Amino acid sequence: MKITWIGHSCFKVEEAGYSIVFDPYDDGYVPGLGPVRETADEVLCSHEHGDHNARKRVTLVSGSKSPFTVTKIETFHDPLKGVLRGRNTIFILSANGKRIAHFGDLGCKLPADQLAQLKDLDIAMIPVGGHYTIDAAQAADLVHKIAPAHVIPMHYRGDNNAFGFDVIGTVKEFTHLMDSVSFTGSCTVDLDNLPSEQVLVLKPQNA
Repeated sequence: MKITWIGHSCFKVEEAGYSIVFDPYDDGYVPGLGPVRETADEVLCSHEHGDHNARKRVTLVSGSKSPFTVTKIETFHDPLKGVLRGRNTIFILSANGKRIAHFGDLGCKLPADQLAQLKDLDIAMIPVGGHYTIDAAQAADLVHKIAPAHVIPMHYRGDNNAFGFDVIGTVKEFTHLMDSVSFTGSCTVDLDNLPSEQVLVLKPQNA
C-alpha cells in the first residue's frame, strides 16, 4: 500500500491498482500549495469545507474493484459538538491485513468507544496544527492513547509560512512532543518499506 501526501489534508492511497483521494482542496484555498489535479477511483471527504471537499479536482476512473473495506467514525470539527464548524468523519481503510485512518479535521476529544475502534492502526493521518483542528498537544495525547504503528502529521503550517494557513502551528510543535520522528524528505511512503520511527513527516507533493 502506497500513501502520498498531496498537501494540507489531501492524500492519495493506492493498493492493488485502486486509488482513493482524501480531502482534496479547491484551487486557491491553501496558501503555498499548487492545485489538486489527481486521478483516482474514489474520493472520500471528511467534511464539506472548500479546503477538503473539492471532488471536482479529481478525475474519477472506473473498472477496478476496490480492495478496501471502509469504516466511518462520526466526530466533530470543534470541541463544542459541531456548534462552531460542524461534523467531521474519520475514515478507516482496511486491505490485505493493513489498517490506516484519515482523521480529517478532527477538532474534539474522542470517547472511549471510538478510541477503541482506532487501535491497531498501521498508519494514522492526524491533524496537528490547531485553531481549526486539534493542536499539537492534543494530537500527541491522541497518539499515545491509540498507539498507531506510524503517524503522518497533516494540516499544519510549513516553516517560514512556506505553505498552510498562518493561524495554525508548525509540525515541529508536534514532533517536539514525540520520541521517534523521521523527516523523510519524501511525499510518499510504502507500507511494506517504512522507516522504524513512529512519526513520519512527509514533504507535500504540491508545495
